[in-house]
Amino acid sequence: MTVRLVIADDQAMIRAGLRLVAETAPGIDVVGEAADGREALDVVRRLRPDVLLMDVAMPRLDGLGAARRLLADPRPPKIVMLTTFGTDRNLHAALRAGVNGFLLKTSPPELLAEAVRVAATGDALIDPAVTMRVIASFAGGPAPVERPELDALTRRERQVLNLLARGLSNPEIAGALGLGEATVRTHVARVLQKLGVRDRVQAVVFAYEAGVVRPGQGERPCGGG
Repeated sequence: MTVRLVIADDQAMIRAGLRLVAETAPGIDVVGEAADGREALDVVRRLRPDVLLMDVAMPRLDGLGAARRLLADPRPPKIVMLTTFGTDRNLHAALRAGVNGFLLKTSPPELLAEAVRVAATGDALIDPAVTMRVIASFAGGPAPVERPELDALTRRERQVLNLLARGLSNPEIAGALGLGEATVRTHVARVLQKLGVRDRVQAVVFAYEAGVVRPGQGERPCGGG
């Protein structure tokens, strides 16, 4: 399957670089570009791409505002957000809005292509460095929210959720727990189902809000057998 991609960034050189990376990756077809959030709305609604790769900080309408509007449409694209350490103040809000990924502009090209493909399948990918920003955004924040859904997780599923929240990929989780990747995929699917979340990104947000992982702390006691 070829993934139809639109790229939105206010810097022409960045758009050109992203296009080059995307078009050299198998199975990705760049069908349009936008220079700001308002143009992204028009281009996406006209071309109906599978995935929108969009910068957070843009003029006229920023990436977060554009994402919220597009995700309210009847047939929204999957959205992968791009950020730098200086422009990610809306990271948590974007994750809660339902985007399908978050990458740094310094992420390696192969991670960008993977994020686009993963988003097209309905799953999500967060750059591990961005996950560290998620952790930081919860430091000094409100107390964890009690979530009874955690009680439905087995001990192994809690371990998987903990590692998901720390930004590990399925192969990395498999290595950490001594499991096969197919088994990890099954555990991840069960975690998402039991928590009632759509994808890995939402599972990460859930984990931090529920206090499964907190900055400087390990996993809380398991709530399942």
